[in-house]
Amino acid sequence: MSSVQSVFQIGGVIAYPTEAVFGLGCDPDNQSAIEKLLAIKNRPKEKGLILLAGDFSQLLPYLDISNLSEDQLNTILSRWPNGITQVLPAKAGLSAFLTGQFSTIAVRVTTQQDVVSLCNQTGKPIVSTSANLSGLEPAKTWQELDPKLVDMIDYIVKGDTLAFKQPSKIINGLTGEVFRT
Repeated sequence: MSSVQSVFQIGGVIAYPTEAVFGLGCDPDNQSAIEKLLAIKNRPKEKGLILLAGDFSQLLPYLDISNLSEDQLNTILSRWPNGITQVLPAKAGLSAFLTGQFSTIAVRVTTQQDVVSLCNQTGKPIVSTSANLSGLEPAKTWQELDPKLVDMIDYIVKGDTLAFKQPSKIINGLTGEVFRT
């Protein structure tokens, strides 16, 4: 039986609990894994993806925080860990499969222990998008995962979400503008 860490490292797509719903994710540095994830979701690459981390330091290779003031950085960090996804400047040259059509990337630091554990084991964040086929409701438990989806993914983390009532709020980390409530 493979561990979630080994499946992640070889480019597998994983279903796992987040704050409110189950997510689908993979290694953000593995282009073929990202392409597989987008194909499973039938999600256009132009939309971009979220990176979910257990610690802010795991996000640093993907962010360009060089032009942020200390106050801006402190404000960004004060929002975590929590169910808040922040859109921040992406590091130059980051895959368009992560950023979509934007020069920014959506990132979040969580306290969901299964995610924190995986991110700590791999030393990096995991790509995060809701665990559902396009147009359908995301699963809130691993038992609710669509059987068609289960057939296409490589590993299911059978943990619990943090029971948040809504998926993460998405905001511009620099301005506070809300993209999704």
